[in-house]
Amino acid sequence: MKISVKAPAKINLSLDVLHKREDGYHEVEMVMTTIDLADRIELTTMERNVIIIDSTGGYVPSDERNLAYQAADLVKKNFKRKEGVRIHIDKQIPVSAGLAGGSSDAAATLKGLNQLWDLGLSIEELATLGAEIGSDVSFCVYGGTALAKGRGEIIRQIPSPPPCWVVLAKPSIGVSTADVYRMLKLADVQHPDTAAMLNAIEEKDYNKICASLWNVLESVTLQQYQEVRHIKEQMQRLGAEGVLMSGSGPTVFSLTMYESRAQRIYNGLRGFCNEVYMVRMLGESE
Repeated sequence: MKISVKAPAKINLSLDVLHKREDGYHEVEMVMTTIDLADRIELTTMERNVIIIDSTGGYVPSDERNLAYQAADLVKKNFKRKEGVRIHIDKQIPVSAGLAGGSSDAAATLKGLNQLWDLGLSIEELATLGAEIGSDVSFCVYGGTALAKGRGEIIRQIPSPPPCWVVLAKPSIGVSTADVYRMLKLADVQHPDTAAMLNAIEEKDYNKICASLWNVLESVTLQQYQEVRHIKEQMQRLGAEGVLMSGSGPTVFSLTMYESRAQRIYNGLRGFCNEVYMVRMLGESE
């Protein structure tokens, strides 16, 4: 038995950090949406009771550090499955980029095994399982566009934004999410107007969406990593209607309604950044 599942990347249209919780996590409020940049997960049932990961991408762990491995392991333990699974990851989403590539792989694995092993779990039950793996996995189970609260696991689905072009650029640096949160000074940051973003999406008002883009983690990452700041400035100079860093970075994305402008931004970034992508916003659950 074999099944193939698409695992799309996400971008943050708004990311707010409210306070540090007693459990050590931060309370967040994020508006996230999926884009048409995706890994493809192929799951094959095996008689042997093992989990095997192989990937087309470099820097992808093939052991329990991999979130797709953790997802399969969680399903096997919770539902006492004795068969094994081979997980092949056709890697298109850049690694450690702030685009939830690993989380989306885990979510796709949960959804795929639910079908492959006929578990009969609802999307809500899969999202609850996903929350045990990582903060973005619950959102990735739902896909589409959503408001995420708590540490990211409390999901409210919302309408999709109007379709547009998304150009992403990831510099060849690594950013530690834990370090970014540790250096974040909540008393000093400007917080996004999440309600304004939700209203803009509800009204399908593209200009208001661009005006409401905000990510409090930029206050740390842009200061610590000049490469990220430079990409954001270049995208603005090249005429993007909206520009924002996704997650804790280092990927920055720009929004534009015009294919010709998206192409110009893409070409302008290719000169100094190896990982540049020009895709469409998905916005709806598949």
